Amino acid sequence: MGALRYAAITAVFETLWATRLTALLRATSRARGVIFTLHRVLPEDPADFAPNAILQIKPDFLDFAIQRIRQLGFDIVDLDEGLRRIESDFPERRFAVFTFDDAYRDNLKYALPVLRRNQCPFTLYVPSALVDGVGEVWWQALEDIVAQQAAIAVTEGGENEYIATATLAQKHAAFDALYLKMRTMPETDRVALIRDLATKYDFDLDAHCRDLIMDWSELRAFADDQLCTIGAHTVHHYELAKLPPEQARNEIELSVKVIEAQFGKRPIHLSYPIGGIASAGPREYELAKELGLRSAVTTIPGALYRRHRAQPHALPRVSLNGNFQQRRYMDVFATPSVFTLLGR
Repeated sequence: MGALRYAAITAVFETLWATRLTALLRATSRARGVIFTLHRVLPEDPADFAPNAILQIKPDFLDFAIQRIRQLGFDIVDLDEGLRRIESDFPERRFAVFTFDDAYRDNLKYALPVLRRNQCPFTLYVPSALVDGVGEVWWQALEDIVAQQAAIAVTEGGENEYIATATLAQKHAAFDALYLKMRTMPETDRVALIRDLATKYDFDLDAHCRDLIMDWSELRAFADDQLCTIGAHTVHHYELAKLPPEQARNEIELSVKVIEAQFGKRPIHLSYPIGGIASAGPREYELAKELGLRSAVTTIPGALYRRHRAQPHALPRVSLNGNFQQRRYMDVFATPSVFTLLGR
């Protein structure tokens, strides 16, 4: 998140909290509920250079978030119940759904105990190749490579570009530039680039993946827990909109089949990797529908309204961003209509 955008959003959060407008907005909004996006749950503070810290919150903030949402009058429900309420002709109490992407190992150690203690239903979206230990958690790998080097060489078209990464400012600039490059290039090129960087700097991508992501035996604790709904998150965590139609379809379909083979139950919910408008669009929404999935979630910010009964494969979510863990901000997160406006 750019510094100016971060500052602007912080100002919105502070204003909404200070003026107590959140209560009025909740009372007057037609929003029926909200789906929260989470990734990592870790107790320690992030390092000074940690651009992916937006993806992690602390266990005590997760605990507070669950309790505060309930205090504000929301029912915490699973996705199936959330969809039923969207489709209902008669308004019920507002609801919240907690979802976790990527199957990080820290979810087992730090998130699951909090979720169980609070009896909080949740969905865990699983990228099958990463759980197999053969995918690239490329966004974190990029951060870790930049963190360890004073300069890095990026090879494109046979030419090397040398990027200084000695200072904290240089590391942030290098990460931002390379992340943007990777997000805008074809997936085959992105995979080649991160693998080339890993080779240059003796970074074991497979070991890195196995360290960060749970294996199938660890995921069994989630699959066997009545609070948990296992969802699909494709095979390789590729941005589906960048793929040819048949490959995009296979990424979804094979991940569903692998999860069904592992746990004996076919997942009916999907999370699009990355999930923004450049990562998944109408084509991907239609693929999810054709493959028989009950719902699919994006990372496009927003609340859930009655209109989403006709759009169950393009559901918005609100990210519990690691840079906004002040407890007072939960009243803003619990006002999802704000994020519908921000998303526009």
